[in-house]
Amino acid sequence: MNENLESTLDALSTIQITANPNNEPVTVLGFAEGMRCIGVGTDAAVFHSSETPEYAFKVYANEKREKIAVEAEVYKQLGDSPYFPTCYAATASVLIVSYEPGITFFDCILQGISIPKEAVEDVEKAREYVRSKGLNPRDIHLKNVLLQDGRAKIIDVSEYVLPGNDNRWEDLKRGYEDYYHLFEGRAVPFWIVETVRKWYNNRSEGFSYEDFANKVMRFFIKK
Repeated sequence: MNENLESTLDALSTIQITANPNNEPVTVLGFAEGMRCIGVGTDAAVFHSSETPEYAFKVYANEKREKIAVEAEVYKQLGDSPYFPTCYAATASVLIVSYEPGITFFDCILQGISIPKEAVEDVEKAREYVRSKGLNPRDIHLKNVLLQDGRAKIIDVSEYVLPGNDNRWEDLKRGYEDYYHLFEGRAVPFWIVETVRKWYNNRSEGFSYEDFANKVMRFFIKK
């Protein structure tokens, strides 16, 4: 490991990541010179350093560190693919992957940046590729898909070893096909997007896409 990487990992050790209940994003405490937090998920936060611009560092909460080896193994099984970052190394608390520029689908909606059909189709192709490697493409949502020069790249593969279908991507794709044209190119306020996200995350056992979509559309019409 080169000196710059070691220096970056030392800096990251001063930052504390804490998991939160109810599938809420982790809490990030602390600061490291030259380090920028570029993403926050429910298990980890991702950082980028000016000293090592080609890498991104996924730092897991203490309570979630058992997932590091699992995710590293998933990347190994996926191999070289245009749909995913490259994984270079894993430590006890950090996964080191290629830095991927771009903006998440989530931020595209907040900023009114159009998500092209080709990017949505890329996610479908990526899911087929994952299955061809004997893995299960779960937990694909707005915050872990990047828009990169008009195409898609998926930046979290941690649940691909789990069984079952969470239907998150299928529901998002249906929503894109049915309703996205109504607000494409228009910025949607953060509190509205967060409200819809929390409704979806708290869906009940008898969840119906149609009922949920109608509820969301009534909410939008009122606003």
